[in-house]
This record gives sequence, C-alpha cells and structure tokens, in this order.
Amino acid sequence: MSVKKEPSGRRSVQVEIEVPGTPEEVWRAIATGPGISSWFVPARSEERQGGQVVCTFGPGMDCPATITTWQPPLRFVTEGDMGMPGSPKVATEWTVEARAGRTCLVRVVHSLFASTDDWDNQLDGLEQGWPTYFRILRMYLANFKGLPCSALQLVGFSTEPEAKAWEKAGGALGLLKLAEGRKWTAPDGVPRMAGVVDSVGKGMHPNTVLLRLDTPAPGTAYIGAFSCGGMVMVCMSVYLYGDTAKAAVDRDEPAWQKWMSERFPMPQMG
Repeated sequence: MSVKKEPSGRRSVQVEIEVPGTPEEVWRAIATGPGISSWFVPARSEERQGGQVVCTFGPGMDCPATITTWQPPLRFVTEGDMGMPGSPKVATEWTVEARAGRTCLVRVVHSLFASTDDWDNQLDGLEQGWPTYFRILRMYLANFKGLPCSALQLVGFSTEPEAKAWEKAGGALGLLKLAEGRKWTAPDGVPRMAGVVDSVGKGMHPNTVLLRLDTPAPGTAYIGAFSCGGMVMVCMSVYLYGDTAKAAVDRDEPAWQKWMSERFPMPQMG
C-alpha cells in the first residue's frame, strides 16, 4: 500500500503514465466526455469549473463529481464521494505535463482528509485500478487518436468468490491461462471477436485480461472479475475504433448482453 499520509490528515495516492500526443490531444482524451468514454467508462462532462462530470460504471451505477478547477489543457480537479455510506469526499486532480518528443506525462492524484486509516484500502483500490486503464489510454492515443469510438460495456454479478467467477467467465470465453502475446478467438456461440493478449492481471486484479482486438474492428477489450462492495462484479469493456465500430457494436451488443445476463444476472433490488 502506498497511501501518502500527511500531518494535516490528508491522505493521497498518485498514478502516472507517459503517453503520446500534444497537451491538447491528451486533454481531449482525459477531460471530455467523448474522450473519457474512449478508454475508461461512459462519461459526460460539462467541461467548466462548477460543472459536473459523471462516469457510469454499470446500470444505475453513476458516479458524479463536481469540477472545482478547470485549466485546459493542463489541469483539472473534481470532488465527489466514494459511493459508500459515510465516505469522505475525494478530490481527484488530473495534470498534463508536456515532455520532449510530442509526449505528455498524465498524472492522477486522489486525496481525502481522514483522522483514521478506515479509507486507506479504498484509496489503495483506486491506485491499483488505474494502470490497466492507463494502458488502454496509451494504446488509444498511440493508435486510434481522433477516430470515432463505439464502446460496449457489460456488467454482471456473482455470489461466488472472485476467482470462481473468473473461472466461469474466462473459461466460457477461452481466456484462462493465456500468455501475453498469444492469439485469441472467441468461441462459438458468441459474436465474432479476436485479437492478441496484451496483458494478464496482477496485483489486486489478478482475474483479468486485456486484449488488443482486430475483429470485429480494431480496438481493445478489458475483461475480468472484480470484488466490489461485498459482491463480485464481472465486467467486459470493449472499445472499438474507426468507421465500422458503431455498426459492430449495434450488431453484437444484444448477443453479448444475453451472454452476460444468462451467466451473471443483475441482483434483484428490494
């Protein structure tokens, strides 16, 4: 755990990555709704101080935050909560720092004020969640910058342990025990999808796979099982780029939704 603790009670974590692009290009990717939606989760942003940015992690799982600082193309800060009862407000600062060779350093810092260690695990979870998404961001800026993106976001839930849920999901898709660099093709019974294994999960998120796709369109897919609030969430985030992306998502989304809901149905509320 790398939570930085200060005498004032401020606790923070930070993650950074170097990505290709000018500050303006990188800013569009990390600070606008269409940009964020192209590598993270569906998002909308009012793009102004005092405005709202809302990220959607699944059905009924909106995470709103208020933009407290807006300094394009170099820095913005948002403030929101962790989505749990009694959680403190979390400030999230994004900065873009130009580097030589038309690259930029992107840094995100999450910070909160607390007198106890009660929320350190949540901060650590935020820190551990970014590296794979930042990898997707870098691939997006390197290969697909400026292209239209159509994303497919599927979420299901399991009452089984995380490893068991991944065994079920990854096993059904032929994703278990695949090494980095190996080719992968989706099995019969689901829409056509194929590519190469970019990376496999480590650390706090071992039950995941990141794919570089060439079918049904160029893009990436992040598939895995994640422990979340006492449940296990099975997620499939697919980002397709280019002129054929929207048609592919429109065609394949119903079948993928059926696949997910049959294996990992959403919990009944009430």
